[in-house]
Amino acid sequence: MSTVTFGVVPGYGEKLHEALGYSSAVRVGDRVEISGQGGVDDDLNIPDSLEDEIVQAFENVGRALDTVGATWQDVIHVNSYHKVAPGEDAISEDVNRIMAEQFRLRLDGRAPIWTETGVTVLGLAAMRVEIRVTAIAGSRN
Repeated sequence: MSTVTFGVVPGYGEKLHEALGYSSAVRVGDRVEISGQGGVDDDLNIPDSLEDEIVQAFENVGRALDTVGATWQDVIHVNSYHKVAPGEDAISEDVNRIMAEQFRLRLDGRAPIWTETGVTVLGLAAMRVEIRVTAIAGSRN
């Protein structure tokens, strides 16, 4: 039977765990799943800049992965959710540019699969991005 380990990110993850009762990450054997990570700081503040928010969300994904012994370089699948106004027909080129820059910065040439979805609301009213990933711990080359 596989061992199941739950992880909670210190700071914002602990606050959300206490308030809402969920963990930041789970590891079953070598498979890792994380909950959606927003671009929040440890006090649940969101940067004014969309770019800073996306970068912080990527940082928070790394923090969530770390709680169960994985890294960005173990990631095999990314889901990103981006707030769009009703009637918008695409996620902006700026968002795609920032996301691609962060992938290149953190994945060291690894190219996981990616599903990008536009949504009208996220977990906190001011959030504009949320990222969740699947990883296989120890699979980086």
